Amino acid sequence: MKWSEICIHTTNEAIEPISNILDEIGASGLVIEDPLDLVKERDTFFGEVYELNPNEYPQEGVYIKAYLPAGDRLDEVVERIKQDVTNLKNYAIDIGKNHVTSREINEEDWANAWKKYYKPIHISDKVTIIPTWEEYTPISSDEIIIELDPGMAFGTGTHPTTILSIRALEKYIKKADVVIDVGSGSGVLSIASSLLGAGNVYAYDLDDVAVKSTKVNAELNKLDKQIEAKQNNLLNQVNMKADVIVSNILAEIIIQFVDDAWQTLEFGGLFIMSGIIQTKEQIVKDKLEQQGFEILEVNMLEDWISITARKV
Repeated sequence: MKWSEICIHTTNEAIEPISNILDEIGASGLVIEDPLDLVKERDTFFGEVYELNPNEYPQEGVYIKAYLPAGDRLDEVVERIKQDVTNLKNYAIDIGKNHVTSREINEEDWANAWKKYYKPIHISDKVTIIPTWEEYTPISSDEIIIELDPGMAFGTGTHPTTILSIRALEKYIKKADVVIDVGSGSGVLSIASSLLGAGNVYAYDLDDVAVKSTKVNAELNKLDKQIEAKQNNLLNQVNMKADVIVSNILAEIIIQFVDDAWQTLEFGGLFIMSGIIQTKEQIVKDKLEQQGFEILEVNMLEDWISITARKV
């Protein structure tokens, strides 16, 4: 089988929205090539964690690559991607060059090439994410292992926003908490919530591909009974009460459902949000405070921000 590799030259800020665009089109095996990865200091606990070739990276910005079955309508798909990415400017998102290219590759080359980007990643002292094909021996008896198939939807655990989210969940989740994951993607935050002690977890995503991916990964981690994944637009028509709402999504989207999050949370409940580029931190904080939330904590990793707020 032949596959088409779609490559978008863009900015770090646009990674998440463009990833969502590619997910909605049905792309598989998402890869992000950021030149900062070539100079980033990494833990050497896993040995050679990444196998990176500097010649494959842009001098500025990032490459986002995804894979689609080759077909006669490829030109139409590429044009749709270009237009959808261009439309992100309406949300004040810097899309950079927005240069989109495509090339045809064999299935075997695709299947092996993108896997080199995904190795076990140590999120915190307690949580480790491993791709399904990697063997890994836990370093302690209480280590939490999240197993993922990263080829199905955005959310492999390697992005700073995901790391920030999981670290906040590790700090604040209490036993038997009811958790809602808004924009579940691959389901990694739902799985982390459940493994950290949450009782019931509800995973919502507008994209059907993400919902299916969450279900697959929940089953992979033997959590399909604890995690309920369904298609839903943010918190629209969600009538339950939650102890924790977690959302790794764009700042522009977060501010759209702050009021719904307030209504859904129990008093004292927590709203953990990430996916916020540093320049958008203040607009999110302003919206939270206007609604009545108390901001407990703001953390940063690279250019990304996570905020934990409490309903008081």
